[in-house]
Amino acid sequence: MKELLFFSNNQKKIIEINQLFKSSKIIVHNLNLFKAIKEPRETGKTFFDNAKIKSKYGLEKFGLPCFADDSGFCVDALNGRPGVISKRFFSNFSSKGKAFDYIISNAIKNKNYKAFFVTVICLSIKKGHHIFFVGKINGKISTEQKGNNGFGYDPIFIPDKSDKTFAEMSLKNKNKISHRMIAISKLKSFLL
Repeated sequence: MKELLFFSNNQKKIIEINQLFKSSKIIVHNLNLFKAIKEPRETGKTFFDNAKIKSKYGLEKFGLPCFADDSGFCVDALNGRPGVISKRFFSNFSSKGKAFDYIISNAIKNKNYKAFFVTVICLSIKKGHHIFFVGKINGKISTEQKGNNGFGYDPIFIPDKSDKTFAEMSLKNKNKISHRMIAISKLKSFLL
């Protein structure tokens, strides 16, 4: 497989994916190459469901083998939330900062700082043929927001064996350990 489509409009994810595939012989297209396209609604109950909804849609729409991811942030003190609704969770607050404050205060109140990021990638090769790759990284909630890099929940997540949040790391360093890198490495091993 020489060409793939990464089905996402998230510019920060596209940058991460481009970086992760930089040294491979696989050409990865993304939705920037096509006029604005509406993504299908993520109505799944799991990360697997949502990744498949997007990759299947991309395969059908463009006729190229397609992969898509669904990622989420899971916090022990919130019983695993935001989880599969990580993207929509922010809409419950007036700002991202307020959402972060809510998560931090719950971690402090429950004396439980454990959290993890997960990425599920679905590769749709042809109709009815979908393969999944999972990446997960454990860590903890930072007691304050730190760093300006990354996106999503990066400013409040400190991965195990680190003293920096994802948002304090360079993209290069984050990509050495992130959940997305773990899943992409599995995808690349499969493709190569």
